[in-house]
Amino acid sequence: MRVTKTKIIATIGPSTNDYSSLKGLHATGMNVARINMSHASQIDALEIIESIKRVNKDQSQLFGPIGTLLDTQGPEIRTGINQSDIDLKTGDIVNLTIRDDIDVETSSIKINYKGLIRSVDKGSKISIDNGLLNFKVLAKDNESLKCKVLDGGTLGSKRHVNLPGVRVDLPSITKKDLKDINFGIKHNVSFIALSFVRSAQDISNLRNILKRKKSSIKIIAKIENQEGLDNIHEIAQAADIVMVARGDLGIETDLADLPNIQRRIMYATAKWGRRSIVATHLLESMIHHPTPTRAEVTDVANAIYEGADAVMLSGETSVGKYPVQCIKMLKKIAIRTEHFRTLGYEKFLQDNSDWQNIAQGARDLAERINADGIVVITRSGQTANVVSNTKPFRMPVYAFTNNYETYCHLSIIGGMKPHFIKSITNQTKTVLKIKSILMSSKKSKKSLKFVLIAGVYSASHTDSIQIIAT
Repeated sequence: MRVTKTKIIATIGPSTNDYSSLKGLHATGMNVARINMSHASQIDALEIIESIKRVNKDQSQLFGPIGTLLDTQGPEIRTGINQSDIDLKTGDIVNLTIRDDIDVETSSIKINYKGLIRSVDKGSKISIDNGLLNFKVLAKDNESLKCKVLDGGTLGSKRHVNLPGVRVDLPSITKKDLKDINFGIKHNVSFIALSFVRSAQDISNLRNILKRKKSSIKIIAKIENQEGLDNIHEIAQAADIVMVARGDLGIETDLADLPNIQRRIMYATAKWGRRSIVATHLLESMIHHPTPTRAEVTDVANAIYEGADAVMLSGETSVGKYPVQCIKMLKKIAIRTEHFRTLGYEKFLQDNSDWQNIAQGARDLAERINADGIVVITRSGQTANVVSNTKPFRMPVYAFTNNYETYCHLSIIGGMKPHFIKSITNQTKTVLKIKSILMSSKKSKKSLKFVLIAGVYSASHTDSIQIIAT
C-alpha cells in the first residue's frame, strides 16, 4: 500500500466512533485520530481511545501507528439553550444579554460571557455559529447589547460566538480543559491541542502541567485569532506542533486574507523547525457528497506545497456520509502533489546546530546518491524531527524506535514511516534487523541503498551517519 508523506488526521464522531470504522479509516490512510472535546464527553473519548488501542494492536505493523489527539474546547463563548430555534431576519433589532434569567425566545439572546459588555463597543461586529449569523452593535447598557442583524438565519442552542478583534478575558486553560487534559494524561494520548492559543505563556501553562505529571504528550498550538497570529513566532518556538485552525481564524481575521495568513503560519513553523497542521473545510462538501469540489482539491494541494506535515478533517469524518472516501481522496491528492517540491520555507530554518546540519547532510547525501530512502534510529523522536525539517524531496524516511510513545508521536511527523522494534541498544544487530525489515517491504528490488542517521548510540543527540546497502 502506497504511504503518503503528508499525514492524515481524522476527527472521530458518530459516523466513525466504533472499532470497525476506525479500523477501516486506518487501513485507508488515517494516521491520527482526533477527539474533539467540544462535543465528546470523557465517556465517549475513553471508548474511542480503547478502540484505537485495539486497532493499533491489530494493524500498526501493517499500516503504522494511530496517534491519538485530544482537542480541548478552550475559552469558548456560546449562546444559551433555546426551547426551539430562533429565526432571525436581516435588519432585525435584537438584544444580546449576559443575564441568566432571560427567556431567549421572547426577548434576548443569552451569551455565556460575563465580559461581553465591557469587551465590545458601539459599531463592533459579533459573529455567531461560525460566522453564519452576524450582528452590529448599535448601543449597550450594563447587561445587554442592542444589535442589528447583518446576516440572518436560524439560531439553535449553544452556538459558538466570535468577537473579531477583541481580546477575550478568559483563561487559556479553563476548568473543563484542565479536567480533559488530566483525562488525556491518564489515558496516555499522543497529542493535546490547546485551543485559542494567544501567547507562548499559554503553551508554558500546559507544558508545566505535563511536566508535573511526567507526561511526554506533545502540544499542538491552535492559531484561531488575531492575537495568536500576532505572536506566531514565539508560539511556534514554544509549541511542538502548530495548527492553522481556519474555522475561527477565518472569522476572527479578514476572511479574504486567510490564504496569506496560512502561509505566514506555515513559514513560522518551518523557520522554527516545528510540525504543522492545516485544518478545517478541506473537503467540506464531502460531508454530504461523494466527491469534493475542484477548489477543495486545489486547497489541499496548496497546503502540501506549503510544507504541511498533516492535514485534518473535521465534520467530513465525524458526522459525514463518506468518511472513508474522504481519506482516500486526501491520500490521492497527496500522492499526486508530493512529486513536486514545497515552496521552500525550510530554507529559512533558524536551527544551525550540529544536529540539524548532520540531518541536512544526510538529506543531501541521500538525494545525491539516489538512495532508496533515509533511515532514522531514535528514542525520543528528535532525530526524526530534525530530518523532517529538511523536507527530503521524493525521499521516504523510515523511522525506527523502541519507545512506544515515540512510535505514536511519529504518526504526525511529515515524511516519516514509523517502525517499532523491541531493542535498538546494539548498533550492529539493529542495523541487521532494519535491513531485514526494509528488504521485506521492498520485495521488488534485489539491492537497496539507504542513508542512516542515528541519535541513540552516544550521549550526544546524533552520532552516526552512514550508507547501508542490502
